[in-house]
Amino acid sequence: MDPHLLRTFLAVADTGSFSAAAERLRYTQSAVSQQIATLEADLGTSLFTRRPVAPTPAGERLRRHAALILVRLEAARADVARALAPPGRLVIGLTPLSWAAPVATAIATIRAESALLRTHVRVADRDKIVEAVAVGEHDLGLVDGFTAPNDPLRLPEPGAGGPRAVGVAESRAVVAVPRTHPLHGRSRVGLGDLADAYWIDAPEIAPFTRLPVDGLRASLRYDGCDATVLAGLVAAGHGLAVLPEPMVAAHDGLTGVPVDRLVHRVELLSLRADEDGPAARLSALLSAGT
Repeated sequence: MDPHLLRTFLAVADTGSFSAAAERLRYTQSAVSQQIATLEADLGTSLFTRRPVAPTPAGERLRRHAALILVRLEAARADVARALAPPGRLVIGLTPLSWAAPVATAIATIRAESALLRTHVRVADRDKIVEAVAVGEHDLGLVDGFTAPNDPLRLPEPGAGGPRAVGVAESRAVVAVPRTHPLHGRSRVGLGDLADAYWIDAPEIAPFTRLPVDGLRASLRYDGCDATVLAGLVAAGHGLAVLPEPMVAAHDGLTGVPVDRLVHRVELLSLRADEDGPAARLSALLSAGT
Protein backbone atom coordinates (compact mmCIF):
# COMPACT_ATOMS: atom_id res chain seq x y z
CA MET A 1 0.00 0.00 0.00
CA ASP A 2 1.42 3.33 -1.10
CA PRO A 3 1.86 5.67 1.92
CA HIS A 4 0.60 8.59 -0.16
CA LEU A 5 -2.64 6.70 -0.71
CA LEU A 6 -2.87 5.94 3.01
CA ARG A 7 -2.50 9.64 3.85
CA THR A 8 -5.29 10.48 1.45
CA PHE A 9 -7.42 7.68 2.90
CA LEU A 10 -6.96 9.05 6.44
CA ALA A 11 -7.78 12.58 5.31
CA VAL A 12 -11.08 11.41 3.84
CA ALA A 13 -11.85 9.28 6.91
CA ASP A 14 -11.07 12.15 9.30
CA THR A 15 -13.00 14.84 7.43
CA GLY A 16 -15.87 12.69 6.14
CA SER A 17 -15.63 14.45 2.80
CA PHE A 18 -13.66 14.07 -0.44
CA SER A 19 -13.72 17.84 -0.99
CA ALA A 20 -12.56 18.63 2.56
CA ALA A 21 -9.77 16.06 2.23
CA ALA A 22 -8.72 17.65 -1.05
CA GLU A 23 -8.59 21.07 0.62
CA ARG A 24 -6.51 19.71 3.52
CA LEU A 25 -4.05 17.97 1.21
CA ARG A 26 -4.09 20.71 -1.46
CA TYR A 27 -5.20 18.28 -4.13
CA THR A 28 -8.09 18.49 -6.52
CA GLN A 29 -11.19 16.56 -5.55
CA SER A 30 -10.81 14.36 -8.63
CA ALA A 31 -7.24 13.49 -7.55
CA VAL A 32 -8.50 12.41 -4.12
CA SER A 33 -11.25 10.31 -5.70
CA GLN A 34 -8.74 8.68 -8.04
CA GLN A 35 -6.34 7.86 -5.21
CA ILE A 36 -9.09 6.28 -3.12
CA ALA A 37 -10.21 4.26 -6.15
CA THR A 38 -6.62 3.07 -6.67
CA LEU A 39 -6.36 1.98 -3.02
CA GLU A 40 -9.71 0.20 -3.20
CA ALA A 41 -8.61 -1.62 -6.37
CA ASP A 42 -5.36 -2.64 -4.66
CA LEU A 43 -7.23 -4.06 -1.65
CA GLY A 44 -10.09 -5.49 -3.69
CA THR A 45 -12.83 -3.89 -1.60
CA SER A 46 -14.73 -0.65 -1.11
CA LEU A 47 -13.36 1.52 1.71
CA PHE A 48 -16.03 4.24 1.83
CA THR A 49 -19.72 4.59 1.29
CA ARG A 50 -20.32 7.63 -0.91
CA ARG A 51 -23.56 9.18 0.37
CA PRO A 52 -22.79 9.93 3.11
CA VAL A 53 -19.00 9.51 2.95
CA ALA A 54 -18.14 7.09 5.76
CA PRO A 55 -15.72 4.16 6.17
CA THR A 56 -17.09 0.73 5.35
CA PRO A 57 -16.27 -2.13 7.79
CA ALA A 58 -13.15 -2.79 5.70
CA GLY A 59 -12.33 0.92 5.82
CA GLU A 60 -12.61 0.96 9.60
CA ARG A 61 -10.16 -1.94 9.80
CA LEU A 62 -7.69 -0.14 7.54
CA ARG A 63 -8.11 3.06 9.55
CA ARG A 64 -6.85 1.29 12.68
CA HIS A 65 -3.65 0.32 10.87
CA ALA A 66 -2.98 3.28 8.58
CA ALA A 67 -1.97 5.84 11.21
CA LEU A 68 0.44 3.38 12.85
CA ILE A 69 1.97 2.46 9.49
CA LEU A 70 2.62 6.12 8.67
CA VAL A 71 4.14 6.78 12.09
CA ARG A 72 6.58 3.89 11.66
CA LEU A 73 7.49 5.07 8.14
CA GLU A 74 8.28 8.54 9.50
CA ALA A 75 10.35 6.99 12.28
CA ALA A 76 12.35 4.99 9.72
CA ARG A 77 12.96 8.12 7.65
CA ALA A 78 14.11 10.07 10.72
CA ASP A 79 16.39 7.22 11.80
CA VAL A 80 18.12 7.20 8.42
CA ALA A 81 18.41 11.01 8.55
CA ARG A 82 20.12 10.77 11.95
CA ALA A 83 22.72 8.42 10.49
CA LEU A 84 23.55 10.98 7.79
CA ALA A 85 23.45 14.05 10.04
CA PRO A 86 26.60 15.48 11.61
CA PRO A 87 27.12 14.45 15.26
CA GLY A 88 26.31 16.74 18.13
CA ARG A 89 22.55 17.28 17.86
CA LEU A 90 20.20 16.78 20.80
CA VAL A 91 16.50 17.63 20.53
CA ILE A 92 14.55 17.26 23.77
CA GLY A 93 10.78 17.54 23.97
CA LEU A 94 9.24 18.08 27.36
CA THR A 95 5.94 18.83 29.00
CA PRO A 96 5.88 21.95 31.19
CA LEU A 97 5.71 20.13 34.54
CA SER A 98 8.47 17.65 33.62
CA TRP A 99 11.05 20.44 33.75
CA ALA A 100 12.99 20.46 37.02
CA ALA A 101 16.43 21.26 38.41
CA PRO A 102 17.82 17.73 37.74
CA VAL A 103 16.91 18.12 34.06
CA ALA A 104 18.78 21.42 33.83
CA THR A 105 21.77 19.89 35.65
CA ALA A 106 21.89 16.86 33.33
CA ILE A 107 21.73 19.03 30.20
CA ALA A 108 24.51 21.25 31.60
CA THR A 109 26.65 18.17 32.22
CA ILE A 110 26.46 16.82 28.69
CA ARG A 111 26.90 20.28 27.14
CA ALA A 112 30.08 20.70 29.20
CA GLU A 113 31.31 17.37 27.83
CA SER A 114 30.80 18.49 24.23
CA ALA A 115 31.34 22.15 23.40
CA LEU A 116 29.97 21.65 19.86
CA LEU A 117 26.70 20.07 20.95
CA ARG A 118 23.65 21.81 19.47
CA THR A 119 20.80 21.43 21.94
CA HIS A 120 17.15 22.22 21.27
CA VAL A 121 14.48 22.15 24.00
CA ARG A 122 10.85 22.14 22.83
CA VAL A 123 7.81 22.37 25.09
CA ALA A 124 4.51 20.73 24.10
CA ASP A 125 1.70 18.66 25.54
CA ARG A 126 2.14 14.99 26.37
CA ASP A 127 0.58 13.41 23.28
CA LYS A 128 2.64 15.58 20.92
CA ILE A 129 5.86 14.68 22.74
CA VAL A 130 5.11 10.94 22.51
CA GLU A 131 4.44 11.16 18.76
CA ALA A 132 7.50 13.36 18.12
CA VAL A 133 9.79 10.85 19.83
CA ALA A 134 8.09 7.97 17.97
CA VAL A 135 8.80 9.51 14.56
CA GLY A 136 12.31 10.71 15.44
CA GLU A 137 11.64 14.46 15.52
CA HIS A 138 12.85 14.47 19.14
CA ASP A 139 15.79 12.43 20.40
CA LEU A 140 14.30 12.24 23.88
CA GLY A 141 11.08 13.19 25.57
CA LEU A 142 10.21 14.02 29.16
CA VAL A 143 6.53 13.68 29.97
CA ASP A 144 4.61 13.88 33.22
CA GLY A 145 1.28 13.08 34.76
CA PHE A 146 -0.53 12.07 37.93
CA THR A 147 -0.94 8.42 38.82
CA ALA A 148 -1.07 6.01 41.74
CA PRO A 149 2.27 5.48 43.55
CA ASN A 150 4.67 3.28 41.52
CA ASP A 151 2.22 3.02 38.60
CA PRO A 152 3.44 4.01 35.10
CA LEU A 153 1.75 6.77 33.14
CA ARG A 154 -0.93 5.79 30.65
CA LEU A 155 0.61 7.12 27.45
CA PRO A 156 -0.74 6.94 23.88
CA GLU A 157 0.68 4.02 21.91
CA PRO A 158 2.06 5.12 18.52
CA GLY A 159 2.63 1.50 17.49
CA ALA A 160 4.97 -1.42 17.91
CA GLY A 161 8.58 -0.39 18.28
CA GLY A 162 7.58 3.01 19.71
CA PRO A 163 9.32 4.88 22.52
CA ARG A 164 10.38 3.15 25.72
CA ALA A 165 9.26 4.90 28.90
CA VAL A 166 11.38 4.90 32.07
CA GLY A 167 10.37 6.62 35.30
CA VAL A 168 12.95 9.21 36.36
CA ALA A 169 11.19 11.23 39.08
CA GLU A 170 8.25 11.01 41.44
CA SER A 171 6.89 13.50 43.98
CA ARG A 172 3.73 14.00 45.99
CA ALA A 173 0.69 15.37 44.18
CA VAL A 174 -1.04 18.22 45.99
CA VAL A 175 -4.11 20.34 45.46
CA ALA A 176 -2.76 23.86 45.03
CA VAL A 177 -4.85 26.47 46.84
CA PRO A 178 -4.34 30.12 47.87
CA ARG A 179 -3.08 30.59 51.42
CA THR A 180 -6.44 32.12 52.35
CA HIS A 181 -8.42 29.10 51.10
CA PRO A 182 -10.48 27.01 53.60
CA LEU A 183 -8.39 23.93 52.67
CA HIS A 184 -5.22 25.64 53.92
CA GLY A 185 -3.80 23.61 56.78
CA ARG A 186 -5.49 20.31 55.87
CA SER A 187 -3.14 17.33 56.14
CA ARG A 188 -4.69 15.35 53.27
CA VAL A 189 -7.65 15.43 50.92
CA GLY A 190 -9.42 13.07 48.53
CA LEU A 191 -10.29 14.38 45.08
CA GLY A 192 -13.78 12.96 45.44
CA ASP A 193 -14.36 15.37 48.32
CA LEU A 194 -13.75 18.33 46.00
CA ALA A 195 -16.40 17.63 43.37
CA ASP A 196 -18.18 20.87 44.27
CA ALA A 197 -15.02 22.99 44.04
CA TYR A 198 -14.11 25.07 41.01
CA TRP A 199 -11.05 24.01 39.06
CA ILE A 200 -8.73 25.45 36.45
CA ASP A 201 -8.43 23.27 33.37
CA ALA A 202 -4.98 23.67 31.84
CA PRO A 203 -4.90 20.97 29.12
CA GLU A 204 -1.36 21.86 27.98
CA ILE A 205 0.02 21.61 31.54
CA ALA A 206 -2.19 19.68 33.99
CA PRO A 207 -5.50 18.62 32.41
CA PHE A 208 -7.90 17.85 35.23
CA THR A 209 -9.82 15.50 32.91
CA ARG A 210 -6.95 13.01 33.38
CA LEU A 211 -7.33 12.96 37.15
CA PRO A 212 -8.74 9.69 38.58
CA VAL A 213 -12.11 11.19 39.57
CA ASP A 214 -15.29 12.17 37.74
CA GLY A 215 -17.50 15.21 38.13
CA LEU A 216 -14.94 18.01 38.56
CA ARG A 217 -16.02 21.38 37.18
CA ALA A 218 -13.79 23.91 35.46
CA SER A 219 -14.36 27.58 36.30
CA LEU A 220 -11.57 28.73 33.97
CA ARG A 221 -9.60 27.23 31.10
CA TYR A 222 -5.96 28.16 30.49
CA ASP A 223 -4.60 27.16 27.08
CA GLY A 224 -0.97 28.19 27.57
CA CYS A 225 2.15 26.22 28.48
CA ASP A 226 3.56 28.53 31.17
CA ALA A 227 3.29 26.80 34.55
CA THR A 228 3.98 30.08 36.38
CA VAL A 229 0.83 31.57 34.84
CA LEU A 230 -1.21 28.59 36.05
CA ALA A 231 0.25 28.95 39.55
CA GLY A 232 -0.59 32.66 39.51
CA LEU A 233 -4.19 31.96 38.50
CA VAL A 234 -4.57 29.53 41.41
CA ALA A 235 -2.98 31.99 43.84
CA ALA A 236 -5.41 34.69 42.67
CA GLY A 237 -8.38 32.46 43.53
CA HIS A 238 -9.58 31.53 40.03
CA GLY A 239 -9.75 27.81 40.83
CA LEU A 240 -7.87 24.78 42.11
CA ALA A 241 -5.27 22.64 40.32
CA VAL A 242 -3.42 19.44 41.12
CA LEU A 243 0.31 20.14 40.87
CA PRO A 244 3.64 18.61 41.99
CA GLU A 245 4.47 19.47 45.61
CA PRO A 246 7.92 21.02 44.83
CA MET A 247 6.35 23.52 42.43
CA VAL A 248 3.72 24.60 44.95
CA ALA A 249 6.23 24.83 47.80
CA ALA A 250 8.33 27.25 45.73
CA HIS A 251 5.40 29.67 45.21
CA ASP A 252 4.84 32.24 47.98
CA GLY A 253 1.13 32.60 47.31
CA LEU A 254 0.23 28.90 47.33
CA THR A 255 -0.09 26.07 49.76
CA GLY A 256 -0.40 22.39 48.85
CA VAL A 257 -2.75 19.82 50.35
CA PRO A 258 -1.50 16.24 49.66
CA VAL A 259 -3.89 14.10 47.63
CA ASP A 260 -4.66 10.58 48.81
CA ARG A 261 -2.94 7.85 46.77
CA LEU A 262 -1.73 10.15 43.99
CA VAL A 263 1.77 11.13 42.89
CA HIS A 264 3.30 13.27 40.16
CA ARG A 265 5.46 11.09 37.90
CA VAL A 266 7.99 12.04 35.20
CA GLU A 267 8.99 9.52 32.53
CA LEU A 268 11.81 9.61 29.99
CA LEU A 269 10.95 8.52 26.44
CA SER A 270 13.52 7.22 23.98
CA LEU A 271 13.58 5.05 20.88
CA ARG A 272 16.96 3.39 21.24
CA ALA A 273 18.61 2.59 24.56
CA ASP A 274 21.93 1.51 22.99
CA GLU A 275 22.65 4.68 20.99
CA ASP A 276 26.11 6.10 21.64
CA GLY A 277 25.66 9.85 21.81
CA PRO A 278 24.26 12.77 23.79
CA ALA A 279 20.74 11.32 23.89
CA ALA A 280 21.99 8.14 25.54
CA ARG A 281 24.16 10.18 27.92
CA LEU A 282 21.25 12.36 29.02
CA SER A 283 19.08 9.30 29.39
CA ALA A 284 21.67 7.72 31.69
CA LEU A 285 22.03 10.88 33.80
CA LEU A 286 18.31 11.29 34.34
CA SER A 287 17.67 7.60 34.95
CA ALA A 288 20.38 7.66 37.61
CA GLY A 289 18.61 10.56 39.31
CA THR A 290 21.44 12.99 38.62
